[in-house]
Amino acid sequence: MGIFEPFRAIGYITTHVPFSVQRLGTETFVTVSVGKAFQVYNSAKLNLVLVGSQLPKKIRALASYREYTFAAYGCSVAVFKRAHQVATWEGHNVKINHLLLFGDYVLSLDVKGNIFIWAFKGVTENNSPVGHISLGNKFTPSCIMHPDTYLNKVIIGSQEGSLQLWNISTKKKLYEFKGWSSDISCCVSSPALDVVAIGCSDGKIHIHNIRYDEEIVTFSHSTRGAVTALSFSTDGQPLLASGGSSGVISIWNLEKRRLHSVIGEAHDCSIVSLHFFANEPVLMSSSADNSIKMWIFDTSDGDPRLLRFRSGHSAPPRCIRFYSNGRHILSAGHDRAFRLFSVIQDQQSRELSQRHVSKRAKKLKLKESEIKLKPVIAFDVAEIRERDWCNVVTCHMDTAQAYVWRLQNFVIGEHILSPCPHNPTPVKACAISACGNFAVVGTAGGWVERFNLQSGISRGSYVDMSEGKTCAHNGEVVGVACDSINAIMISAGFNGDVKVWDFKGRELKSRWEIGCPMVKIVYHRYNGLLATVADDLVIRLFDVVALRMVRKFEGHTDRITDVCFSEDGKWLLSSSMDGTLRIWDVILARQIDAINVDVSVTALSLSPNMDVLATTHVDQNGVYLWVNQAMFSAPSKAGSYGSGKEIVSVNLPSVSTGNSSDSNCDDEANNVNPQDVQDVPHAPSIEHHQIPDLVTLSMLPNHQIPDLVTLSMLPKSQWQSLINLDIIKARNKPIEPPKKPEKAPFFLPSIPSLSGEIVFKPIESAEGDKDSEAGATENPRIRADIPASQFVQFLQRSAEEKDFVAFTDYIKGLSSSTLDMELRILQIIDDNDQESSNRPEVHYIGLLLDYFVEEIKCKNNFEFIQAMIRLFLKIHGESIRRQNVLKEKAVKLLKIQSAVWQKIDKLFQSTRCMVTFLSNSQF
Repeated sequence: MGIFEPFRAIGYITTHVPFSVQRLGTETFVTVSVGKAFQVYNSAKLNLVLVGSQLPKKIRALASYREYTFAAYGCSVAVFKRAHQVATWEGHNVKINHLLLFGDYVLSLDVKGNIFIWAFKGVTENNSPVGHISLGNKFTPSCIMHPDTYLNKVIIGSQEGSLQLWNISTKKKLYEFKGWSSDISCCVSSPALDVVAIGCSDGKIHIHNIRYDEEIVTFSHSTRGAVTALSFSTDGQPLLASGGSSGVISIWNLEKRRLHSVIGEAHDCSIVSLHFFANEPVLMSSSADNSIKMWIFDTSDGDPRLLRFRSGHSAPPRCIRFYSNGRHILSAGHDRAFRLFSVIQDQQSRELSQRHVSKRAKKLKLKESEIKLKPVIAFDVAEIRERDWCNVVTCHMDTAQAYVWRLQNFVIGEHILSPCPHNPTPVKACAISACGNFAVVGTAGGWVERFNLQSGISRGSYVDMSEGKTCAHNGEVVGVACDSINAIMISAGFNGDVKVWDFKGRELKSRWEIGCPMVKIVYHRYNGLLATVADDLVIRLFDVVALRMVRKFEGHTDRITDVCFSEDGKWLLSSSMDGTLRIWDVILARQIDAINVDVSVTALSLSPNMDVLATTHVDQNGVYLWVNQAMFSAPSKAGSYGSGKEIVSVNLPSVSTGNSSDSNCDDEANNVNPQDVQDVPHAPSIEHHQIPDLVTLSMLPNHQIPDLVTLSMLPKSQWQSLINLDIIKARNKPIEPPKKPEKAPFFLPSIPSLSGEIVFKPIESAEGDKDSEAGATENPRIRADIPASQFVQFLQRSAEEKDFVAFTDYIKGLSSSTLDMELRILQIIDDNDQESSNRPEVHYIGLLLDYFVEEIKCKNNFEFIQAMIRLFLKIHGESIRRQNVLKEKAVKLLKIQSAVWQKIDKLFQSTRCMVTFLSNSQF
């Protein structure tokens, strides 16, 4: 087991598999594939409601019916009831490409034309098919569809361009349509009887009457590529939506038989699915660009507009950084998007705006991809000035300017940083000062310049006159960094020279040579160490103050892609194209762990709490999260995770955090691994034996696991009020005394008085007089002839039986004020008396001390007993100090209490990060 274990992936919305739509009551749910798992969205707000478990291979087709989901992978079909797999159907010998829900049956169609019929009701009893149809060798199926009102019949399209009508019940072919000499890519039934729409790879859409085998109308896409998806409107408007491989959605008017509108660049990739919601002017589309979008037809001209969407990176991200104390991740990808992912609430993930890209593209008649900024190659962020001005600086590919962003508004800033305007060269490196006021950028021409982030004005450049040029380096600047007090600025050149500058004065203070070309630098502001990555695959650590190399790490065998320090500066993490991710201990100067993943890491970032590691990988569109097992395990075991000698092979994080490392590897392992994008992230599974002295809930008091501290399950207010009773009484104390009524009711007897005040006549009773006389002669405190209270009776009986369960249950049922009163009744007031040690109060106080000792030993009802001990010592602390018998028992209680708290302190030092993470996750 390594230090970092797979947790989950974020940023995956959908893949190239068509979605499945079903309506339950008044709500519509959409099931999509995210690689080896599926996700279910509620279309009302496109919020995630369900995530399926991990499958051995990629999902190739989906179907859904009520709580059932059918997912085809490889040659098998997995049957899920909600998120739990209940059956696996196996019968195909080749890969399955299509699933069709057909009444009480599911049809599975493979690439060789074999159709198996499965009855999904009672799937746990019978997992064998109830029927089989072979389409023949000369027919390569490409789609399958059930025409409305056609009983037991399906239409199957082929790559050869023909259509076949089959009866599933009799397993006979009823008719074959000659087709249109073009590969049929999709087929859908229309609201009109006997009419279907067929999309072909030549870009034509054929509206065909299958009853008479007659062509009604033909539409042609103006853009090149195949028709990949079709859907008819059912809200009364005669509209047909078609999607193509170019990402354009075309809306056709069936009455006027012409093009109605076009959604240009609806998606960046080929349209996978289209679906008009029943009796609603809303169209849903999905694409292989990792997005789902909903379009509504509510404008005056009838054109659709974007209603809501969910999207992720459509191309692999290349730069990531944790933000907002580890709750968010900033990510920049090859798709020219700059995104913010939420680790906790997936709905908060979004793309940062580049200011009206769509409107500018329409106005200039250009594609959105041409309007967007070029891909980000480096960026830096500072949280300290988020509310004041822009706090992110980005460098873009082949761009001579650096751009600023304001994360508070999720939008690009108004200032553009243009270094060296007289000789512009692409910006290659950037850094923001610790104060958040300045940004330093370096260019490919060796120019380093400082800007004010608030105004965007240049504050001077760093020039080394010894270079023979008016620049900082004689070559490309590969990295810049600032210290924590704005005293120095560090810059590194591609030629292997590192220079230290005075931040304010911009004079060169010192320099040194690495000896080989450099790729990247990372500076840790708190320990003053600079990590440099060179072409010789060696990571060197330099002390910037002492100007000397202090560490040298070797081990990677291919290009190093990224490095980062831990927040405390004790670890250095590095990734390489050799597929390994290595952890180096800076203090011990050695490698402490190394893992190998099947897809090389391209970027990494460790959260400030060091509990989560984020990575990006080659050809993967998501961000993968790994948990630090040292944060979730006992301190004694944390050192045993990483040996530093062996490289452990680990699979990428997937939707099933518990068995991702045990999932089967197949030939598609390098494809998309799905995310577990639950709105609430899950913690890794932790068994009871892994963490000794764990604080848990007391749900099984009679079968308590050894060495566990159990809680009482009482409301928080009940045991907290024991501690704050004085404050509660003072707060509830009336401000003014009660006022006497001006006039007494006529039916109450009163006594005449000289002052004129109303004095009520008391009720006379012989028993009351006797009680008052007795109270004047006897001790108002506990008397021997008066039976003890129920509190004392339970305490006495439990002490005799040496079982305090009944007493604990009794006091847990008392209110805070009643329990306070019971403890105060036992209070010794005149304890100066020499015979006070023989008083019954001393005996009962001693029994309470015995009770506390036993409860602390058993570690039961921990938080309630702690609150009660505090109240007890507050009332009887002085009496315990004066009585030797009580003092001995109090010393015994102190020793046991100290031992228990020491164990708990050690536990929480190692697990407080986990508790914080779970509380932030609302788990």
